[in-house]
Amino acid sequence: MAKSIGMKPTLSRRQALGCCLSLAVGCAAALAGCTAGTGSSAGGARSDIDPVNGSTFAFDTYCSFTVYGDPNALALLSEECARYDALLNAYDEASDIARINAAAGAPVEVDPDTADVIAQALAYCEQADGLFDISIGAVSYLWDFDEGIRPSDDEIAAALPHVNWRGVHVDTERATVQLDDPEAKLDLGGIAKGYVADRLVELLRTQTDATAAMISLGGNIALFGTKPDGSPWAIGVRDPNDPGGNTIVGTARLDGEGSVVTSGLYERTFELDGVTYWHILDPRTGMPVATDTVSDTVVCPSSTTADALSTTLFVAGSARGREIADAHDDTAAYFLLQDGGTAESSRWQELTDFEA
Repeated sequence: MAKSIGMKPTLSRRQALGCCLSLAVGCAAALAGCTAGTGSSAGGARSDIDPVNGSTFAFDTYCSFTVYGDPNALALLSEECARYDALLNAYDEASDIARINAAAGAPVEVDPDTADVIAQALAYCEQADGLFDISIGAVSYLWDFDEGIRPSDDEIAAALPHVNWRGVHVDTERATVQLDDPEAKLDLGGIAKGYVADRLVELLRTQTDATAAMISLGGNIALFGTKPDGSPWAIGVRDPNDPGGNTIVGTARLDGEGSVVTSGLYERTFELDGVTYWHILDPRTGMPVATDTVSDTVVCPSSTTADALSTTLFVAGSARGREIADAHDDTAAYFLLQDGGTAESSRWQELTDFEA
């Protein structure tokens, strides 16, 4: 289930694609509408009418911002991305996540934001009934999708008993985290960018004069405010048969705030001995998930929820995934299927005005 955050510090092919008019979403699809830029408007344009655009590199991907109303917000957004990356990058020994994983079961004092995201993640783990588990790091760190390394069946079998979110304990008042199992490992790749996106929206709301913005953290899209001309945010879902390209299968239009996050197979894969492996792992097996879905896109008010749900629905498959989406208020999901078909939850068209 892991959509890894803070991967090894090397520039992969996926990263080198950059952020253009379409943006990789959850390592799976791209959402159009945000252009990479230098952080300033062209030709003296008014930022309350014409957006300023900026980008930074964090969470192993390019993060892009389109902001109306306050060009100074770009620097704040980049600074916060760097701060959260330093907290949550499991491959940085100084990060909170790496220190928790290295503590062999001892309690670890962490930043309050780290405690908060873990507490929220555990709530989603409880709801997901085994489909989403932030302790999957015991297995996910054995895989290397950049180098094409597959752990042996014996290694996976030995690691699986250490995947159990119920053994993760967080005290948000004291900002401490403890793992019952000394060999357990946290991997927040299925929720961290959604959480950060929500926090960036809150930063815009409380600490800037921005009136509207689109935030893309490697494609996890969060929308703040309403565009000055009153038009909806237009977000294109990329064709899974065109990985690395800009072909879209349709456009979702959202009025006002919300989030759009996609999970899928085709951005981080490798082939070994004639078998293709993809990066979304099933916490129950430690293997790439067996699913009827190529990608799923989730729309809902919270980016944290959208991020966790996009992974959960992918592992669940389209039939159960639609039921899970329908059980959440103001939430919808759209599935691109292995057989070339599509499926959608009951509120998809209502919430997105999707046009294929």
